[in-house]
Amino acid sequence: LKRLQFRAWHRGTREADYMIGCFFDRFHSAWGEAEVAWFEALIEEDDVDIMAWALRTQSVPPEYAGALMARMQQLDYVDIPR
Repeated sequence: LKRLQFRAWHRGTREADYMIGCFFDRFHSAWGEAEVAWFEALIEEDDVDIMAWALRTQSVPPEYAGALMARMQQLDYVDIPR
């Protein structure tokens, strides 16, 4: 989980770091093996694609569609420090 957290927060752009990193921090404690596997696969994708799926500007591929992506699309978990 520490490796996943690091990868979630070190994406290459600040926007992706906040979207993906905050999602991981907020929800990973309730995940089982299937959810962790989903996230591991997701973070292998390009940031622009993950963000487009979360922002609903591109269709979500079937392998990422479902409850976790729906939760990511709510975006209410993003907490940007001021």
